[in-house]
Amino acid sequence: MKVPTVKILMVINYYTPHVSGLTIYVKRIGEELARRGHQVTVLASHHLPSLPYRENINGVSVVRLPVLLRVNKGAVMPSLPWDAHRLVRQHDVVHLHLPMLESGFLAWATRAVARKKTVITYHCDIQLPRSPMAGIIAPLLKLSHSVAAAQADAVVTYTKDYAEHSAFLSRFRQKVSTVYPPIIVEPPDPKAVAAWRAELGLEGRSIVGFAGRFSEDKGGEYLLGSIPHVMAEVPDARYVFAGEYRNVIGENYFEKVRPIVESNRDHVLFLGELHGQRLSNFYSMCDLLTLPSINSTESFGMVQVEAMLCGTPVVASDIPGVREPVRVSGMGLVVPPRDARALGRGIVEVLRNRARYLHPKIDLAASFSVGQTVDFYEKLYFRNRVRAETSAFRPGRVSR
Repeated sequence: MKVPTVKILMVINYYTPHVSGLTIYVKRIGEELARRGHQVTVLASHHLPSLPYRENINGVSVVRLPVLLRVNKGAVMPSLPWDAHRLVRQHDVVHLHLPMLESGFLAWATRAVARKKTVITYHCDIQLPRSPMAGIIAPLLKLSHSVAAAQADAVVTYTKDYAEHSAFLSRFRQKVSTVYPPIIVEPPDPKAVAAWRAELGLEGRSIVGFAGRFSEDKGGEYLLGSIPHVMAEVPDARYVFAGEYRNVIGENYFEKVRPIVESNRDHVLFLGELHGQRLSNFYSMCDLLTLPSINSTESFGMVQVEAMLCGTPVVASDIPGVREPVRVSGMGLVVPPRDARALGRGIVEVLRNRARYLHPKIDLAASFSVGQTVDFYEKLYFRNRVRAETSAFRPGRVSR
């Protein structure tokens, strides 16, 4: 049966060209919904002066609001209440992407005032660095999220594993459902991969890869700390990092660990941000990808599945949600978080026995397709409530 069209307002702190898992997620589902004929608007911050305040990107109408100041990674947008109120009235569904400090107000205004359907995607918990300001923001964020979830018609997260271990989500278990995130990856070019290896002087080397923001939450210091343990067993190994590392919004982590980087400068290489097939070629070039995240700010790690689709196994932290791709695919190992020695042992094991981890147990492309994610949301937008028999999160029973 053909799904009727709907007007959807998605609200997020940062939209493309900002790069993060959350932004990529919203971009992929928004553009697929637009391709299917829905009217999609994204309301976000004007996070770069060079960006237009309004534009259309691949069928998605993007509205960016002026930023007065930033608090950590959050953007304070004074015009948000008025602009959001106007846009909410023009749409059928408001889809909020948390974490977001303003989510409580937005959900209340959508449900109680405008009487529109509210869907929340809870991408992850957020753990702020210790500071006096964090002591103020953290409880406000918790309160805002609680108000938003109470007002929402449905709350979505990525995996059953993360839902079962989140103290926040457990408070709203009757509303929580799960759907895998949408993964899109271009096929790598083998000739370009070989040429790139040669250009970087990595021919004959074992390449340990990392893709994403180089940040504290991602466990960067533990990955760097694993280098001596790996080099003792695999002396030809090199660690290659893809992603932003110097100008990460709200962080100065690279400067903090610069002494460790300098002490290992013969073993590490930073490539900066990569996109499209260049990123696929990076995954293909690596002998394995690592995701040593240390806390619940990481709820999944889409780069893992991207790497797997390019034929590359993964070593990831054994924490809720992050361990899901390895657990369902068999393409890698999970290791204890915050343990450089254990991470090193996992890397050595996969490097030495790589063939054992190359064949997925599931159809990765189908399980993590954009289509399956958007099919889920289309059904959710038209339900008065999430049907318990198919997707409700109850004690001992979560979808996925």
